[in-house]
Amino acid sequence: MIRIRAARRVFLLLLAFLLPVAGLGGEARAGLEEEARAALAELHRLVPGTEALAGQAKAVLVFPRIVKAGFVIGGEYGEGVLFENGRPAGRYSIVSASYGLQIGAEAYSLALFFMTDAALGYLERSGGFELGVDAGFAVADVGKGGQLTTTSIRDPIMAFVFGQAGLMAGISIEGSKITRLED
Repeated sequence: MIRIRAARRVFLLLLAFLLPVAGLGGEARAGLEEEARAALAELHRLVPGTEALAGQAKAVLVFPRIVKAGFVIGGEYGEGVLFENGRPAGRYSIVSASYGLQIGAEAYSLALFFMTDAALGYLERSGGFELGVDAGFAVADVGKGGQLTTTSIRDPIMAFVFGQAGLMAGISIEGSKITRLED
């Protein structure tokens, strides 16, 4: 019983630390495009080849900060910007919920490269889609330092998870729902 209380306190402290970083309020929306551009620039710095990949992509959806927290029941939320030809083309949210053995909180960035017209069209037509269910994608592992080549890109959506900060075991974006936000 004491361990559960201590774990709950640690979880609440982590959540209190990360939620202000999440930028969920209206004031943060004004700077969302700037944050998304900075996150994309950071990805280009971390993973050589992503700048060329962005040039080939039909669009890139960048979530500069997604906050994930859990204590048995967990969830994540973030807001991002879709860039087509380098210009903002819409704002989106990403959300997921989970249940199971988990504790902790973290923040990370996510960039989705839409490589085909069909994948981008589905994003624009759907009221929201679920990664891994409605849309096929491949996750590029930034930590492995593997060579990214345009010939290795075969999936309609390429996902890059980067900039992790916090204490939580593993990141899964499969099952995350992406929805267009009204401007």
